[in-house]
Amino acid sequence: MNYSSFQKIISAERMNRYLTACRGNSKKAMTLYRKNLKLSQEMFTIISCFEVALRNQIDHHYKQKFGNDWLRNAASLGGFFANHNCRTTAITVYDEVLKLNNNYSHHKLVASLGFGFWRYLFSDHQYRAGGQDLLDIFSNRPASSKSSNYNAKYIFSRLAELNTARNRIAHHEPICFAPSQAIKDTNYARQHYHQIITLFQWMQVDESSLLYGLDHILQVCDEIDKL
Repeated sequence: MNYSSFQKIISAERMNRYLTACRGNSKKAMTLYRKNLKLSQEMFTIISCFEVALRNQIDHHYKQKFGNDWLRNAASLGGFFANHNCRTTAITVYDEVLKLNNNYSHHKLVASLGFGFWRYLFSDHQYRAGGQDLLDIFSNRPASSKSSNYNAKYIFSRLAELNTARNRIAHHEPICFAPSQAIKDTNYARQHYHQIITLFQWMQVDESSLLYGLDHILQVCDEIDKL
């Protein structure tokens, strides 16, 4: 496909950034666009695997502490989310329970809640409501020091960054550029990738085995850098 046809489909507005980054070389611009899609696909897959691992670790932790139906119970009257500070969390759970209706199961409830929900279990109020021990799922994290505090706030911030990256990809925003610039740059993708690998390791998840055959992020980044 020639560039004129490609641009007609994708739009000139979207392609201008790629064309500028490739110094007007339309062939490279089309290649960069495709490689950004490949990188986005790879990154979304890795984030999705991490999201599933995270929610399952959280679920296992709270099951051991509060029982097999801990999540619905936590959002019910008298549950640990049933307070003013955790009201949004409780409502989110309650709404999903209603949607499931007669098809309800704890497993389906866990699967129905998005990344943002699980991230917020590390925010101040939700973390305290759950007993202030959810960090135990990151049992391999480094010891905190004066310069680096690997507490719930730190985890919340890292998960927020990954959630933002996930949403960027889901809304078809490119991840192959320097922030707000038409300059080819893979640092954004690389940094988030390394953050995911680190968090996997802190959870004692064998990420190499889990992601076998799925993880080509650094390879695609290298291809973009060489373009």
